[in-house]
Amino acid sequence: MSKRLSIFPLTGAILFPGLQMPLHIFEPRYRALVSDALARDRRIAMIQPKGPAHCAPLFDIGCVGRIGDVEAMDDGRYNIVLEGESRFRVVRELDVTTMFRQVEAELIDEPEEEFLSSIERASFEREAKRFADAQGYSVDWESVTRLDDISLIDGVSQIAPFDPASKQALLEAPDLRSRCETLIQLMQFYGRRDGDDEIITLQ
Repeated sequence: MSKRLSIFPLTGAILFPGLQMPLHIFEPRYRALVSDALARDRRIAMIQPKGPAHCAPLFDIGCVGRIGDVEAMDDGRYNIVLEGESRFRVVRELDVTTMFRQVEAELIDEPEEEFLSSIERASFEREAKRFADAQGYSVDWESVTRLDDISLIDGVSQIAPFDPASKQALLEAPDLRSRCETLIQLMQFYGRRDGDDEIITLQ
């Protein structure tokens, strides 16, 4: 069944079900979006645009989030924390009079329980350590080992410093195992450097 969603198109930002995303809302159209969401069901749909223009075409898949914590400022800006609920697939963009864009979308049914094998988990953690060392990131690996498989893979996917197309590929991966494999490939790809050259991208 299709659903009408108010969207926040944001390049380089993806949200996963069960995870959180802090956002600082300052543009008038997105202040209107948050105000409208707070007056209704507190839900905002995050999705990446395919270009910088306000009316740029959208990628096919995004994630609906529910506004949890909210700080309304005197000048109309907001600080919010969006809590991911469900991925969705865009059916079509709607012709609306609101300042913000809206789409007709279908929610994607997520697998109820997903796990990695011990070999898959070890392979991912090994590659993640290589990538973190190469990029100069400081990671609390003891805390990482305590994360469940979904929190680990989706969490890294959400914050990884990849280009928008790569992040979209992670969001569109159909299941946890596929996302883990894609993430490993991307860490290997982005981890390759040639001397002092800039990091390579898929774009």
